[in-house]
Amino acid sequence: MRAFLIAGEASGDRLGGALMAGLRQLAPRVSFDGIGGPTMQREGLISRFDMNELSVMGIAEILPKYRRLRQRLVETARAVLDSRPDVLITIDSPDFCLRVARRVRRAAPEIRIVHYVAPSVWAWRPGRAAKMAGCVDQVLALLPFEPPLMEAAGMRCDFVGHPVVAEPRASPAQVHAFRAGHGLQGASVLLLLPGSRQGEVKRLAPVFGQVLERLIRARPDLRPVVPAAPGVAGIVAEAVRAWPGDPIVLDPRALPAELAEARKRQAFAAADLALAASGTVSLELCAARTPMVVAYDMSWPSWKIMSALARVDTITLANLITGTRTIPEFLGPRCRAGPIAGALERLLSDRTARAEQIKVMERSMRALGQGGAAPGLRAARAVLEGLARRPARG
Repeated sequence: MRAFLIAGEASGDRLGGALMAGLRQLAPRVSFDGIGGPTMQREGLISRFDMNELSVMGIAEILPKYRRLRQRLVETARAVLDSRPDVLITIDSPDFCLRVARRVRRAAPEIRIVHYVAPSVWAWRPGRAAKMAGCVDQVLALLPFEPPLMEAAGMRCDFVGHPVVAEPRASPAQVHAFRAGHGLQGASVLLLLPGSRQGEVKRLAPVFGQVLERLIRARPDLRPVVPAAPGVAGIVAEAVRAWPGDPIVLDPRALPAELAEARKRQAFAAADLALAASGTVSLELCAARTPMVVAYDMSWPSWKIMSALARVDTITLANLITGTRTIPEFLGPRCRAGPIAGALERLLSDRTARAEQIKVMERSMRALGQGGAAPGLRAARAVLEGLARRPARG
């Protein structure tokens, strides 16, 4: 069996790595080709180019890189066609991945195409499901309410669970060691997570720094910890130089990947609360039971378009899964230091508010598959079942 996989950002790389491990377990003779990051490379992928070239979000952010992205799109589609895999698995990053899928479908309709991570049609642009059905045979969904939406458009869709539920949690001894090793005994620890893309960090880091300045004026004992994503560790380290409170930056670049991930989990579990960009990191905080405030901003044109098309009033997954609005959000024009600092201060002061968040987090983890088979294995099984039952094409 030959599988060609494409991931364009850190969260997709983790999904791809777990899926590859599952495929290798169920189909030991599988071979891999494609584009991915360090997690997928540890599972045997030799990436055709640096995955970070695809980690761009927002219309204003994409336009300056359009020519290079288009070149990579053409190269990738040609690589798929040349390698003639049994299955093309595109992982999230729909702006890039689905364009590749359409080219492949037109040129080689016999290649089965699976897209991992259902588009958020429940949030905005519901017509994407029908459009996607023209080039995708099967969708692997992370959220339990997504399969009916995809199936209504004519695609097979399997809920495979979210990978965050299968990740190990830091033990109390590890949490104690982390705090002791960084001189955090007795301190209130605030995690600051300004994103995994360069554009996110550049936009959010100044706001997060202003939030921290306000909080430390009121709580001098507060200690900031900044776990940096591998692709942006350098600019994160530079951005926090001017922050107060002597921030502890967890730079993963000098560590083996597994050790860096373990240290990040320890930091999440050791923290009293977090300020995070929206995205998968909010579920990682849920898994660690770390109360949070979510903040996100983008360019004005991107924000106007996104907000005009939105069908939901929250983008935090735990809020959506549980039907609550327990986790505070500050998005777009509301992503400002004063209100964010106020929400964090309330969380620090109010045990009831923290307890309510933890209840929502626990409900979210159960809904996402905690306690069942590992999502990577479930995803691999769904891919193989889809291949076995595929109708003839071409």
